[in-house]
Amino acid sequence: MDLAQFREYCVGKADATEDLPFGPDVLVFKVGGKMFALTALDEMPTTVNLKCHPDWALDLRDRYEEVRPGYHMNKKHWNTVKIEGSIPDAELRKMIDHSYDLVVETLPKSRVTVRARSRRSSTAARRARR
Repeated sequence: MDLAQFREYCVGKADATEDLPFGPDVLVFKVGGKMFALTALDEMPTTVNLKCHPDWALDLRDRYEEVRPGYHMNKKHWNTVKIEGSIPDAELRKMIDHSYDLVVETLPKSRVTVRARSRRSSTAARRARR
């Protein structure tokens, strides 16, 4: 996965936004105003910071040399991941999904209305078809 693919995957998440709050060189992805991923645009090789459950964070660090404690982040809850390494794209997408989901779980219900409405709408549509 390269930086363009990473960016495309992150902005494709429901209600995800991108911003440059730390200056022109750090791209941040948020949901509900909270960060779930960030990357330095001028860094080579490309690394990203992703939120992670502490137990899984340790497991990922043991399995992949491209995963280390989060640089300039809470090392218990964030990993820095080299995305252009040997980690399979499917595993990287799983890490991004996990980070996004961890943040969404902490949001007040008022900030996740789109997801709730979508579920209700699809349930109502199924019932109407019966």
